[in-house]
Amino acid sequence: MAQRSTTEPSVDRSAETRTRILDAALRVFSSDGLAGARTEQIAAAAGVNKALLYYYFESKEKLYIAALEAVAARIRDSSMAAMKREASPGERVLRTALNHFDRVLTQRDFQSLMQQEMIRLHKGEEGAVPVLVKQVFEPLMTAFRETVREGIESGELIDADPLQYPLVALGANVFYFVSAPVWGMILHFDPFSPEALQARRLALVEFLGKAIFQDRSLGAKLAAKVLDDTPMPPAGEFKRI
Repeated sequence: MAQRSTTEPSVDRSAETRTRILDAALRVFSSDGLAGARTEQIAAAAGVNKALLYYYFESKEKLYIAALEAVAARIRDSSMAAMKREASPGERVLRTALNHFDRVLTQRDFQSLMQQEMIRLHKGEEGAVPVLVKQVFEPLMTAFRETVREGIESGELIDADPLQYPLVALGANVFYFVSAPVWGMILHFDPFSPEALQARRLALVEFLGKAIFQDRSLGAKLAAKVLDDTPMPPAGEFKRI
């Protein structure tokens, strides 16, 4: 039996190197965009030589897609875990909304890339959004709507168009972070301070508990439970837009 060459990287080391490259690429692409990012910069950030980038990913464009897909898969798995938790449908909706808030709060590199991709999409350019929709967002929305329908049929949630639930529960998070600088100017406060973010996080779950449940007292209790056992992400992870 032929023995593996001692110069051949181990499977574990290869996977670790690939992950390091993807993480570095995510940071650089989110900052400089696909067009502005340089492979030399990504290689330096990953602590590898440029040839290794092409060994693993062949081109800058393929590395860009791979980095987006990798972080999106992590987000999908985290969101799915919230929706598949052993709990009532209403509680799972609350947990999904809170998970989404915390993800937008802490995954600013991904948010930056998605904003860039949405601009490309509006310009009619071919980008990564169709791939991400199929692999990440469509499965998440399907699971979310199924959870809502289950809650409506059981009588726990109010009888409303299931499509409106993600727009209210998740759309509010996007609106807060996108428009926060304007709100700060209008109301003269720092919308990204730990205190403001914590207050907004609390208000999100408490409002949904009162708004989407047939029994508001039950909704309030579940909101308190979800907030109590889901700590605020560490302040060190806060990143301004």
